[in-house]
Amino acid sequence: MNISDKTCEEAFASYANDFQRQHAGGVIYQTSLMSGLISGVYEGSRTMAELLTHGDFGLGTFNHLDGELVALNSQIFQLLSDGNARAAKPEQKTPFAVMTFFRPTETIRFDRWTSRESVHRQIDEIVATDNLFCALRLDGHFRCVETRTVPRQCRPYKPMQEAVEGQPTFHFEHRSGSVIGFRSPAYTQGINVAGYHEHFITDDRQGGGHILNYDVENGTLMFGAIAKLIVDLPQDREFLDADLSSENLSNIIESVER
Repeated sequence: MNISDKTCEEAFASYANDFQRQHAGGVIYQTSLMSGLISGVYEGSRTMAELLTHGDFGLGTFNHLDGELVALNSQIFQLLSDGNARAAKPEQKTPFAVMTFFRPTETIRFDRWTSRESVHRQIDEIVATDNLFCALRLDGHFRCVETRTVPRQCRPYKPMQEAVEGQPTFHFEHRSGSVIGFRSPAYTQGINVAGYHEHFITDDRQGGGHILNYDVENGTLMFGAIAKLIVDLPQDREFLDADLSSENLSNIIESVER
């Protein structure tokens, strides 16, 4: 019996939704691959409305690489290349996003200046393995947050390493906001971003971006390990024809994400 692509997609979506409902907080849903973005696959079919069926928390980007995506409290925001932010529309689409239902198991409170490196070190010590995923959220008042956001791209698309050249960076000083992020195992490089991948949004939801660095003055960190990953791969021609295993993939990801 022949099964149409639409039926396959519907069957997968039904399975993924059922699985996530049964394991709320214990599953990461991901659409496409980081290596796809690296290769210039900047258009996907998953909408913001669809993402919210897979989680209330996450990050990613938008079609045409048009800004950074941050999701928290079941709301999705688009962090623009001018440093501003706006609520995303349900029909907007993404070529890459990572979502989960955020159910942290650990909490740490900071009442003095703490660096990003120190925050990560404390997470690593408690999780105590590099081989599981971790979702994290840090709400607080930040001494400074350095971010960047890639501008919207037009066809013919450049590889991401070229697209980020000259990308604007922004400095948020003495601002309250939230860090939304994931820590992924080293063995997932190319599937995801190995190590820490974090986005920032201000409390007034008016600014943010992909995090390069931050120092927090005081705040609350919540996080938890995740042992299940669902990857929803595109089936369009651009993705199918993309080189997803470049010899220098790890170095390229490091150069565009750090």
